[in-house]
Amino acid sequence: MSDRYHHGSLRAQALRAAAEIVADEGPEALSLRDLARRAGVSHAAPAHHFGDRRGLFTALAAEGFTLLGDALQPSVDAADFARTAVAYVDFATAHPGHFAVMFRPSLLDADDVALQEAQTHASGLLQAGFDSVPDDRIRIERDDARRASWALVHGLAALTLSGALPGADLERLTLAAARQLLGDP
Repeated sequence: MSDRYHHGSLRAQALRAAAEIVADEGPEALSLRDLARRAGVSHAAPAHHFGDRRGLFTALAAEGFTLLGDALQPSVDAADFARTAVAYVDFATAHPGHFAVMFRPSLLDADDVALQEAQTHASGLLQAGFDSVPDDRIRIERDDARRASWALVHGLAALTLSGALPGADLERLTLAAARQLLGDP
């Protein structure tokens, strides 16, 4: 165990295990003691790295926002909002443990600098992705259209993760939803 700690992988290992627990059982099931057992580390190790449960959820959310930013970047660079929407839903379904805590402020330390930076970066990319939509495709106030677009892709992700869209072709559905909301490119 100490080799993993000294090589810096303990934190990453704990976050991986936390993401798995949250994805499988929900945030309510996560305890630092259970996390330590599942990660194969001492019961004090997670507390050393995260302080408490809120610190663990905050670190998991910060990692999630960083991963979300990484997922969004290529579509934003291509100025293709429909692909940004798909990237958002794909991220959520690929990282359900992260996604489950990222938008739960009651679980997070809003003052955490790493979380704030990761949120700001991912939010900026979502904004930039939406900004690639030409004005002639937006029929309402741009800020309202941006929020509606986010709600749409977030809702598709949440419905998928809850099992409410079994067998759906998510890419096709997400592209269709973006077209329905913003018209054809």
